[in-house]
Amino acid sequence: METPGLADGDEIRARFSRRMSDMYRREVPQYGALLDLVADVNAAALRREPALRERLARAGELERLGVERHGAIRLGSARELATMRRVFAVMGMRPVGYYDLSVAGVPVHATAFRPVEDASLARNPFRVFTSLLRLDLIEDAGLRMIATDILERRRIFTPRLLDLVERAEGQGALAGAEADELVAEALQTFRWHSAATVDKATYARLHDAHRLVADVVCFKGPHINHLTPRTLDIDAVQAAMPVRGIAAKTVIEGPPARKVALLLRQTSFKALEERIAFVGEDARAPGTHTARFGEIEQRGVALTRKGRARYDTLLANVRHGSPGSPDRDYAGRLAGAFKDFPDDLTTLRREGLAFFRYARTSRGSRDAAAAGLSLEAQIERGLVRADPIVYEDFLPVSAAGIFQSNLGGAGPRSYAGNAAQAAFEHALGAPVLDEIALYEAAQARSLEALHAKVSQ
Repeated sequence: METPGLADGDEIRARFSRRMSDMYRREVPQYGALLDLVADVNAAALRREPALRERLARAGELERLGVERHGAIRLGSARELATMRRVFAVMGMRPVGYYDLSVAGVPVHATAFRPVEDASLARNPFRVFTSLLRLDLIEDAGLRMIATDILERRRIFTPRLLDLVERAEGQGALAGAEADELVAEALQTFRWHSAATVDKATYARLHDAHRLVADVVCFKGPHINHLTPRTLDIDAVQAAMPVRGIAAKTVIEGPPARKVALLLRQTSFKALEERIAFVGEDARAPGTHTARFGEIEQRGVALTRKGRARYDTLLANVRHGSPGSPDRDYAGRLAGAFKDFPDDLTTLRREGLAFFRYARTSRGSRDAAAAGLSLEAQIERGLVRADPIVYEDFLPVSAAGIFQSNLGGAGPRSYAGNAAQAAFEHALGAPVLDEIALYEAAQARSLEALHAKVSQ
C-alpha cells in the first residue's frame, strides 16, 4: 500500500517501467512499431474471444496487458549483480529462478527480477531477465584476465543512485521527487552507449571468444538489450512482422501453438547493427556492434512440478529424439510430441498439471449447500470458478535460443551444461526464489480464501 506523499516499490517500478519503455523507443524505433503491432493483435484477439476478455478481466490481467514488459540485461561481475539486486529490491522486485544458459552455448547464468505478490503483479508485472557473465567459461586464460580487469574497473551505477537506494532501504519508501530521481539515475545504467571502452583489437578478441562476451565487457554499462510486450496471439504477430517491415526470427521459441497456451512462447526481430566508436580509432570510421533487438512473448498457464516434468520430457524428446532431422522439421515434430499433453483447462486441472486460482461465483456465494460438496462438484455446478494462473517466469532453452539467434551463430554450440547456482547466489548475495513454489502458494491462498468464505 502506497503511503501518501511516498512512493513504494510498486509505484517506483511502474514509473521505471514507463520511463524505460520511452527510452528504448527513442533508442530503437522499431520497438515502437512492435508495440503498435502487438496492440493491434491483442485488440483483435479480445474482439474475437469474448470469453478470453472476461477471464483476463477476472484475473486482473486485462488492465496490466498494455503496460506489461520484460527487459533483459547482462552483467559482468558479482559486484554488479549484488548491487543490481538492491536497486531492483527498491522497485519491489525479487530474484526468482536460476537459469543456466550454458546448455545452449551462451556463457551466462541468470535470474529474473520480478514482483512476487499477487497485488504487485496486478499493479505492474515488470520483469528483468538478468544474466551474469561466466568468465570461467572463457578458455583463453589471458583473455579471461583481460576481461576480468576491465570489468573490475568499470562502475555502472551513478553515486546518486547508490545514495537513493541506501535511503530507500533505510526508510522503506521514497518521497515522490526522490523516486523520480532514482528512476532517472537508474536509467543511466540501462541506456545505450555508442562508445566502446576498449580498442578494436581487444573487442575483436572478446568477440571471437563469444559475441556475448564482447557485448558485456566492452561498454560502459549493461545497456537494455530488449524490451518485450505481451501478446495474446504470437503466431499472428509472427506472421504480421514482415508485412510491417520488421525482420522476424524464423522460429517461435517455446511450446507449440495450442488451444491452451503453456508457459511461455517468444519471438523477436533481428538484432540491430549499431555504430560504435572504439578507443584510439578515428570517430569518422566507426565500427559496428550487434546486440539489441525487439522481442515479443505470449504467456500461458503455469505448470505444476508434475506438469513441468512432462513438458520437459516431451521437449527433450523433440530436441534429441531425431538428431538427423533438419531444422525445418522442428515445428512439426514439436507439435506432434505435444499431442500427448492435455490441451483443455479441465483436464490440466484434474490431472494436476497446471496451477489455478479458485474463487466462489455469485451463484456459489448464495448456495448454502456448497460447503458440503467436494471442490470438483462445486466447479461442475458453477459454484466455484477455476482460473489458470499465468506463468510469470522464463524458459532456459527459449531464452538461450533468443540470445543465439540474435547474436549470430559464432561461438561454441554448447558448454555441456555448467549449472552453478550456489556460485550465482553467492555473487547475488541472496538465494533465488523457487518459481514453482510461488505458484503453489498462490493456488493454496485461493483455496484457503475459498474455505474461509464458506465457513463464515
